[in-house]
Amino acid sequence: MILPTPTCADCKKTASELPEVVMQAEGDECTPDESAREDGTYNPENGHFLCMICYINRGMPSSPFGWMCP
Repeated sequence: MILPTPTCADCKKTASELPEVVMQAEGDECTPDESAREDGTYNPENGHFLCMICYINRGMPSSPFGWMCP
């Protein structure tokens, strides 16, 4: 099964283009894509997530059951 490339839904940058995701991945000893797939906003159906800046710009969305990027 081929997984979609994790991409920020707002700024359209891939996980490997986002310094905060790259740094997190290095600390976790995994790839940026793997790190983004662990993000709470990650949508496994389309690969969308929100990078930190875009998450803040959207008002830090949340829900009682966890907010997933559309």
